[in-house]
Amino acid sequence: MDAHAAFPFLKEIILFLVLSGVLIPLLARLRINPVLGFLAVGTLLGPYGLGRLATDFGWVDWFTFTHPEGVETLAELGVIFLMFMIGLEMSVERLWSMRRQVFGLGGLQVALTAAAVGALAWRFGNGIEAAVILGVVLAFSSTAIVMQLLIQRRELGSPLGQSTFAILLFQDLAVVPLLVLIGILGSSAEGGSFAWQLGSATLKGVLTVVVLYLVGQRVVRPLFHQIATTRQPDTFTALTLLTTLGVAAVTWAAGLSMALGALLAGLIIAETEFRHEVEVTIEPFKGLLMGLFFLSVGMGIDLSALLDSPLWMPLSVIGLIVLKTAILFVLLRIFGLSWGRALEGGLLLGQGGEFAFIVVGLALGLGLLERDVAQFMLIVVGLSMLAAPPVARFGQQLGDAIDRRIGRREAPDDAEFGELAHHVLVAGYGRVGQLVGQMLAEQGVSYVAIDNDARQVAQVRSAGVPAVYGDASRPELLRKLRLEHAQAVVLTMDHTAAALHAVQAVRRAMPHIRIIARARDEKHALVLHEAGASMVVPETLESSLQLTASVLDSLGMPADAAARLLEQERARRIVALRGAA
Repeated sequence: MDAHAAFPFLKEIILFLVLSGVLIPLLARLRINPVLGFLAVGTLLGPYGLGRLATDFGWVDWFTFTHPEGVETLAELGVIFLMFMIGLEMSVERLWSMRRQVFGLGGLQVALTAAAVGALAWRFGNGIEAAVILGVVLAFSSTAIVMQLLIQRRELGSPLGQSTFAILLFQDLAVVPLLVLIGILGSSAEGGSFAWQLGSATLKGVLTVVVLYLVGQRVVRPLFHQIATTRQPDTFTALTLLTTLGVAAVTWAAGLSMALGALLAGLIIAETEFRHEVEVTIEPFKGLLMGLFFLSVGMGIDLSALLDSPLWMPLSVIGLIVLKTAILFVLLRIFGLSWGRALEGGLLLGQGGEFAFIVVGLALGLGLLERDVAQFMLIVVGLSMLAAPPVARFGQQLGDAIDRRIGRREAPDDAEFGELAHHVLVAGYGRVGQLVGQMLAEQGVSYVAIDNDARQVAQVRSAGVPAVYGDASRPELLRKLRLEHAQAVVLTMDHTAAALHAVQAVRRAMPHIRIIARARDEKHALVLHEAGASMVVPETLESSLQLTASVLDSLGMPADAAARLLEQERARRIVALRGAA
């Protein structure tokens, strides 16, 4: 190990990368949630698992995480990027449009569940501070697991999906004040007035957030705009990482949580046209770092505590799911869901969440929770997360059976909060794309424009055009723009290779969607058609036909005859390029 003194925790890093290269594809093939996989592997290979054998069998040390502190340091970055991605999903405009569900439904769920769980925790002998912390943190559900389940079912746009997303969004918002509250409780435990701590922390937090948000809006957009004009992906990625970590560092220097800074950075970028491209750029980093986080969480779970409480542990898991399901069922019914869908939503959100590991760990470090209580709760949350997929499947089947019995099944709503459904994607928003967009808007057809020219996107967005910055050939961006719910894709870009790559990407993602592409000439049109375009319009052919029409008109040919002649010529030239209508 002396040879690696200058590079600490090298073994742990290499082991994690090996696991990522093997574990993630295996979990995807087996359709197992990666969160659960990393939790299980962390528990198995951590110091409380096989790591216990390292002292007796030296070779085991090479295959276990016997020094979790190194992984935990890196895992903190995973939490930062998780909060950053949450910030990207909750722009101020979006929060305001969803305010009834987010702050009404979500706020009631957290408040009622926290009160019920907190009362039980206090009844079982925990102090008031511990009861408050446990009540709030166990009210949270797993955003990572629930969102993946909804995406797999294609239910994000359904009424149940909308309500579930709103609840998760409020829970994510509630994490930040909870972290601040724990810091205040920890400071009060060491001495000082709680009221003074609360007042000063609130004032400092509000001032820091307001200043950073106002300054960030005036600095971040121009920076991204300047970098985007260079069209260099590496510098765009570097600026994204700098914004995330930079704002997090500022909030940390102000005595607040780095998670709050990361959330704020995401919120600032969410207000710009670069939001979707940033989401695609940061996704690989977030996945790896979140894997590290859950791996470190698994390392801290001592399953021997399960043997110490063979009865209370499973009862606590069942009790948590039943209690949250009951509260959610009532609230979802009040907010308009059917009996079956309300029960399904309750079971879908009945598990504990990943933020429990962050909050419980912080509270344990500040002495607000006893170690045996913290360990017990971590195992309860972990087991409830492991049970989440089968419980959700059972909830879906039970909900369907109930709605069939009472003769009601809610019609699916493809629009995710009224955003993107039955729309047209227009890739390339120059002169041709703008004309297409204007005519679609005049006919009442919703559309989203995509362009990789930052100046162009900024200009048309200022005029109210729904445009985003990005590359239309990136599958991740197409998913963000709900390609699966689009009616058609129109490609108007000038660059031949860009149009070809976009056709191939769209066709791979959605084999049956209609793609209408603009081509420079007939040779380019043939390439696009063979790549999968449904219909290709060669630019030179159409301009030639229009010129011919003008000539024939000046020579006195009747308009009907000229139109038939031009249509015959058009059909003859592009019949091989036209796909099935």
